[in-house]
Amino acid sequence: MSTDTIFGKIIRREIPADIVYEDDLCLAFRDISPQAPTHVLLIPKKPIPKLSDATSDDKELLGHMMVTLKALAEQLGIAEDGYRVVINTGTDGGQTVFHLHMHLLGGRSLQWPPG
Repeated sequence: MSTDTIFGKIIRREIPADIVYEDDLCLAFRDISPQAPTHVLLIPKKPIPKLSDATSDDKELLGHMMVTLKALAEQLGIAEDGYRVVINTGTDGGQTVFHLHMHLLGGRSLQWPPG
């Protein structure tokens, strides 16, 4: 499994993305195939292939990303009515890009189960 993915190329600005947030640890951009009116991906700049590859050394980064998702939901106007955060992990979990990423979805009523 390569550690150089489309998300790495977005971080390095080798391909364009509609970036809505960036700091030293992570980057957020609009999904090119949105599944809700608001669909943003939040990725760490550190290349972690999937959640199951994260270690205890990544606790601060993962916590930072969760707090960043909350702030993004507020910034994007979906916090009040609710939103969903999804992390697909591994092939059977629906992960297609092997660089850890969190989906922030909102802007409409989301159904359960998701798929």
